[in-house]
Amino acid sequence: MNDKHLWHGRFSEAPADSLMAYTASIGFDVRLWRDDLAGSIAHAQMLGACGVLPVVDSEAIVAALQQVTAEFTAETFVFVPSDEDIHTAIERRVTEIAGAAGAKLHTGRSRNDQVATALRLFTKRELADTALRVFALIDVLDRRADDAGDAYLPGYTHMQRAQPVLLSHHLRAHAWALTRDIDRLLGARTRLDVSPLGAGALAGTSLPIDARDTQQRLGFADVFANSLDAVSDRDFVAEGLFALTLVGVHLSRLGEEWVLWTSEEFGFATLSDRHATGSSMLPQKKNADIAELARGKAGRIIGNLTGVLATLKGLPLAYNRDLQEDKEPLFDSLDQVNRGLSAMTEMIAAATLHTATMQRAADAPALVATDVAEWLVARGMPFRTAHAKVGELVSRSLSSGTPLVDLVRADGALGADAAVLFAPGAAVQRRSSHGAAGPLAAAAQRDELHRVMALLQSRLP
Repeated sequence: MNDKHLWHGRFSEAPADSLMAYTASIGFDVRLWRDDLAGSIAHAQMLGACGVLPVVDSEAIVAALQQVTAEFTAETFVFVPSDEDIHTAIERRVTEIAGAAGAKLHTGRSRNDQVATALRLFTKRELADTALRVFALIDVLDRRADDAGDAYLPGYTHMQRAQPVLLSHHLRAHAWALTRDIDRLLGARTRLDVSPLGAGALAGTSLPIDARDTQQRLGFADVFANSLDAVSDRDFVAEGLFALTLVGVHLSRLGEEWVLWTSEEFGFATLSDRHATGSSMLPQKKNADIAELARGKAGRIIGNLTGVLATLKGLPLAYNRDLQEDKEPLFDSLDQVNRGLSAMTEMIAAATLHTATMQRAADAPALVATDVAEWLVARGMPFRTAHAKVGELVSRSLSSGTPLVDLVRADGALGADAAVLFAPGAAVQRRSSHGAAGPLAAAAQRDELHRVMALLQSRLP
């Protein structure tokens, strides 16, 4: 096999250099080595157990595969120019070690089901790893929420100050979104947990192999039902990418807030020196590059998802070489999301939160307007009437320069009792409905988040 290709019997000429340069995938699919080796070991063991190969050959192949595993682990594996992908590289080396027995490794198997098996094993493991990283970020947000105590800040809509909310409530809002990410990652992992090994190129084989044997050896939950579907299915790649993309979008949203919070205009937080960068020209700068890249890389991750969907949308059954394009987007999204999760987790854990600055911003009189309207509603006024009345008072305050609290105190329908709402921190204390942003709902929300976190933790491998 050293100077021949898998299809050399059919062709009278060697592949053109341009063909190999364009089609070779060894530059990126090398990271599937451990998964290809695991699949090959299970396949060789099954061939021996089923009597397709003599046990002595099966054992020789497994021994060679174990030696190759040791070479990859020690980083001593040597590639040759004819290794177009990781799968042929491993088979070549096995044949070098095991001789004629090694040439029997591919019995009853195609690269189509071989590649699909390795990619499923890889994705199954990697999605679980990403879920663990998401959990670590949730844990940091939850701990920072506990540390925040009764601190509060403005809540925003349309990037305009709207109502005060507890800082713990704000931080846990991000945590709740991330719990859904873990659920999606683990759900995608569950659905991909099907072995395609044994499907062959597209139609199975006439040899008496046992697909359930390899399924069980590899730890898959189930085995494929239809050979055509088994080798052509990349739903698991698209679904995994979608779950990763939403993680990336949530990191982007979180990053955008930290870019704002650490600006002088907001002044809500300061990053540690270890998690910020400076400027090559401006000595005073301290830049939130982690947060900015979390925001920027979301577009790249979205592009990976849409690229794979565009590849899949026009393919006929069964395998087509187009499916080689599934790996680089998946690998890249995993890398970018995982690095972003780790960096953002460390950044938030080490940052200083300026709660006094947050609270001063949240105590702005305009943020009490809704509470004043609800105060009137509680005394029988229709909400739309109350909304209009308070809106008119806000307008008068802005046009006259008179503090809103003074106008409320002087109003016959409001007076001193309503003016109490403007006391620092008074408004946030009133957020008492289910899941609301005040202290009365905070404890129940914290307990519920911890319950969900425990359930997710129980699903992690």
